[in-house]
Amino acid sequence: MFDDLGEEVEFLRKWQASLAEARFVGVTWPVEYGGRGAGPLHHYIVQEELARARAPELVGRIGVNLIGPTILAHGTLEQKQRWLPSILPAQQLVCQLFSEPDAGSDLASLSTQAVPAESGWRLSGQKVWTSYAQFADWGLCLARSHPDEPKHRGITAFMVDMHAPGVDIRPLRQITDESDFNEVFLNDVFVPDDQVLGEPGNGWRVSQATLSVERGTNPRQLVIHLQLLDELFRLATEAGRNLDPVIRQALARSYIEVRLFQLQNWRVLSRLAHGLDHGPESATAKLFWSEMSQRLHETAMEVLGPAAPLWRGDPHNPGGGRWQRSWLYYRAATIFAGTSEIQRNIIGERILGLPREPR
Repeated sequence: MFDDLGEEVEFLRKWQASLAEARFVGVTWPVEYGGRGAGPLHHYIVQEELARARAPELVGRIGVNLIGPTILAHGTLEQKQRWLPSILPAQQLVCQLFSEPDAGSDLASLSTQAVPAESGWRLSGQKVWTSYAQFADWGLCLARSHPDEPKHRGITAFMVDMHAPGVDIRPLRQITDESDFNEVFLNDVFVPDDQVLGEPGNGWRVSQATLSVERGTNPRQLVIHLQLLDELFRLATEAGRNLDPVIRQALARSYIEVRLFQLQNWRVLSRLAHGLDHGPESATAKLFWSEMSQRLHETAMEVLGPAAPLWRGDPHNPGGGRWQRSWLYYRAATIFAGTSEIQRNIIGERILGLPREPR
């Protein structure tokens, strides 16, 4: 444990740099940008093994897993050469400036304004739930550049210098007593034309490249939940409550659901291995995983019994507060990376072929 988030981030930067030097970060990235040029199966295996070894999570995972692939898909050669080489070794951290106070699930309703200026644009607005923004060097920002266009066609994607004048970052204290998330205020921030990603007004298409990856396979979360399940079985046995029929059935359900999540991961991975995109099926994987994780942690609280309300530092708390912190963290699983309501809409419209609600 680190007493200071800054110290933890600095340690994790060095850890990611050592992995990147061995080319175990961004294994699907092109070789010229520090990757291995390998396929999605290789990426999946590396992530599984790192998680199985309980290795620290990448501090630059947003850049590696989301922003980097978006730049690869939509950036110019100059933009790729400018930003990509520094992402894998965590020389620069990148954040995602998408969500707003009134535009989270309905992202196309964002109100951050981008006004044309000489040789660039001026951005004004507020973003929220921005992970590690206080340590980021760049942010991929969606802003409304064409207010007279339909909302999905009036958005542009920008790479914003997080150290530029007018960028105001305010950490948010979370229910877990951590401050990974931030509010970001953009006050007339100048962004040069060469930092526009994709064509002006085409930001929604750019954003879909980011979101489709975010909701695809999640090998790290799969392994973490398998490990949590093993620990939960051991905790139930040690507590002598494994014979309780209610607890026993809840544990059996959790085991089945984690294995189902594994099969869903493999289904999406099979699509990627055959050269297909994530497909709308990734929505079913995200929906199932987020709600399954909450059910598993509810079971954990049942196993803890009277110790469930305890927190860190209490000698009578099995796990020293780890289970309680994890339970609190996964309360947000049905919100981040697309709410359960949004995933159900995608499933209904794109998989089941149900009609869209008139707007």
